[in-house]
Amino acid sequence: MSYLMSAVLGFVQGVAEFLPISSSGHLTLFQHFFGMEQADMMFNILLHFATLIAVCFYYFRDIRNMICQFFLWLGELLRPGKKSAPMPDARRLVLLIVMGTLPLLAVLLFKDAVEQLNNSPALVCCALLLTGTILFLSDRMVSGKKDVRTAGMKDALIVGLAQGLATVPGLSRSGCTITMGLAVGFERKFAVRYSFLMSLPAVLGATLLEVADAISTPGAFDSALLPKYLLGMAVAGVVGYFAIALVNLLVDKGRFGRFAYYCWGAGALFLFLSLTGWTLL
Repeated sequence: MSYLMSAVLGFVQGVAEFLPISSSGHLTLFQHFFGMEQADMMFNILLHFATLIAVCFYYFRDIRNMICQFFLWLGELLRPGKKSAPMPDARRLVLLIVMGTLPLLAVLLFKDAVEQLNNSPALVCCALLLTGTILFLSDRMVSGKKDVRTAGMKDALIVGLAQGLATVPGLSRSGCTITMGLAVGFERKFAVRYSFLMSLPAVLGATLLEVADAISTPGAFDSALLPKYLLGMAVAGVVGYFAIALVNLLVDKGRFGRFAYYCWGAGALFLFLSLTGWTLL
């Protein structure tokens, strides 16, 4: 893997992880149709970790408050006489994220089957076309009024189901979860905030599973590639941070659906190439 390829893969990960265009789908299609070198297992892990760090930086205050409230909550459980009433927003956000993450536990039962879907470019293209339709509908939804104080556990579970569905390559995780958040009545800014904060346990869990696979694979880590790994991580992290800011801006202005046209165009192009057996390189 060259330094250029490391930077390109880092850029693709940073952009597609947060913009509603499906990072897994794009990496699959790019590798298939452009002859892109497939990143090794360890590099994939590090790229996802870099985008995880980008979320932590962007939502640092939320994450800090949630961690503090989590430990305060544990302290109150050990000392039943001391209770917080009403429940602090950060603590309620922890509960909403836990509820939204539960559907991913069911997805683990089908982990191998989901990974096999990457071997079908035509299916990925169809999923990308569906992502475009989801994004098109998102801008036509009336912004709700639910925020961290008024969103219910049922709402969080429904958005979590959308996140579980988005494990299919070609379906955008951010696109599905933000749109579903709007559908259940979330205020636009809270829909984005909840979507990205909910990604933390999902990405962290997936990263830990990949680390376990990498450890069991001989030669998974090549120390000679460390400078290239670090370059890809830096690109993914910086690009990812600004991609989060862009998504917040577009959703707030009701322009999230602009990405629908890109998803439709890319999905249709690659589907045509897939069905006709063409490659671009």
